[in-house]
Amino acid sequence: MTNSTEIQGNWNEQKGKLKQKFAILTDNDLLFDEGKKDEMLGKLQITLGKTKEELHKIIDSL
Repeated sequence: MTNSTEIQGNWNEQKGKLKQKFAILTDNDLLFDEGKKDEMLGKLQITLGKTKEELHKIIDSL
């Protein structure tokens, strides 16, 4: 079972990779609040012009 510290650490690593891949993303775009994952992903979809499936593939490939 993963704890919130592990999740936050993994997200920090993925966040850095996303910012490298998509220079238009800001820290605010990638702000991860526990329980608001879907809201953040929705904002990323709008910012990047990607579908939910495309966004998940991008994140999974990091």
